[in-house]
Amino acid sequence: MSEATSYKKDFLLWTQQQAEYLKKGYWAELDVANLVEELEALGRSEQKELGSYLQVLLMHLLKCQYQPERRTKSWDHSISNCRDKIQDCLEDTPSLQRFIQDPAWIQKYYRRACRDAAKETQKSIETFPTECPFTIEQIIDPNFS
Repeated sequence: MSEATSYKKDFLLWTQQQAEYLKKGYWAELDVANLVEELEALGRSEQKELGSYLQVLLMHLLKCQYQPERRTKSWDHSISNCRDKIQDCLEDTPSLQRFIQDPAWIQKYYRRACRDAAKETQKSIETFPTECPFTIEQIIDPNFS
């Protein structure tokens, strides 16, 4: 067996070695502390990816609602694309469903969407409601915009 590579020295090689150790059952060689850290980070990145798509989707929904005269095919494409990506996230990782059903979690990304919509529309952030005006059903409904 080759000498173990440091997690900090060559991350890609480290991941390959850890996978090989797991496949072969070399439990003593595993870098458990860093494996745990990476697994936890992986879960957080899935959640952040979902939040990122939600934020962009909410921003476009706000722009459509507050500047309908400026609506473009690009906005419609972004809305459709974000909905597809959200659906993909939820299908690939069903446990993310709990976040999309959490009003506080939605509100976190809604606040960010308001900030972004204000910048893009050049409207005051006070223009937009403090609380998310869309239900989760509306947010993910392909016929709503």
